[in-house]
Amino acid sequence: MKLTTRRTRRPAPEVVRLIGYSRVSTDEQVDKGVSLAAQRERLAAFAAAHGYSLLRVEEDAGVSGKLSPVRRPAMARALDAIRGGEADGLVALKLDRFSRSTRDTLALVEAAERAGWRLLSVSEALDTGSAAGRMVVTILAALAQMEREQIGERTAFGMDQIAREGRARSYHLPFGFRVQGSDSPTLRAGDRSPLVEDPAEQAILARMQALEANGLGARRIAKALEGEGSKNPRTGRPWSPALVAKILATAHRRAAVLSRAN
Repeated sequence: MKLTTRRTRRPAPEVVRLIGYSRVSTDEQVDKGVSLAAQRERLAAFAAAHGYSLLRVEEDAGVSGKLSPVRRPAMARALDAIRGGEADGLVALKLDRFSRSTRDTLALVEAAERAGWRLLSVSEALDTGSAAGRMVVTILAALAQMEREQIGERTAFGMDQIAREGRARSYHLPFGFRVQGSDSPTLRAGDRSPLVEDPAEQAILARMQALEANGLGARRIAKALEGEGSKNPRTGRPWSPALVAKILATAHRRAAVLSRAN
């Protein structure tokens, strides 16, 4: 993304006016010291230490940083205020409070550069009012996304290894399987016992796959099973197209994982 756009300069204010932005997405973040209250306090201290005027702090509570800025109410309000000339910049405790997407972070940097306002991050001591600050923001955003993608890759590899070992990847057991000695379709917390085939469910799964192989979609498969008097053995309810599609998709993923192991 090109960041060398022409800057629309605003008259330099006597005191830089900032709008603070804080965000939390999960309860776990509170325990890590980035609660909304903690963010407000640190933003106020930062502004006071640097002689900035902190007009207010806009807060998105329980909102994921993966959402684009315009889809987060508090962030949208802050950006509208800055575009309207109410403030000279946007400040957050950390770069990832602005966004967890490299693309969205760079879009904010570019918007700030184009319109002549500043994007500041307290923890990283970054200020896009300088060329060096803009460059560092770009590098850090890219590195942060790379780290998240690597974590996702490691998690996926670990879950695939669990499946290859014949164990459940999640709390809910895949259709067609049970933990040996248990009739429950779910696992106890922390239980990674090997799975065994459930004969009754395997027969239904085989029928679904045969119908799918004949070109039927999930809706027609559900209708065919209903006509055969088949019901979901886990709930006793008729088959829904959505559940049929989910069961078949899980079976396909499981088969793909096992085939890669061979």
